[in-house]
Amino acid sequence: MPIVVNLDVMLARRKMRSKELAERIGITEQNVSLLKSGKVKGVRFDTLTRICAVLDCQPGDILEYRPGPEDDAAPGEDA
Repeated sequence: MPIVVNLDVMLARRKMRSKELAERIGITEQNVSLLKSGKVKGVRFDTLTRICAVLDCQPGDILEYRPGPEDDAAPGEDA
């Protein structure tokens, strides 16, 4: 998947554990873990807003686009 979640990097920079982040943004530790591992299909903007507020960062600090070989084809073209 071309979207990479760098939440673990931001947590390390802020010296914060997943448990504390989960408590402060109002989601379960398990959901934070799934988000960190990139095993989610989406994230709500309000959740992303709370994460950014707590970690004092921008969405681009957490989410990164890394195109892969499958992304070389133009939109609408078959690969």
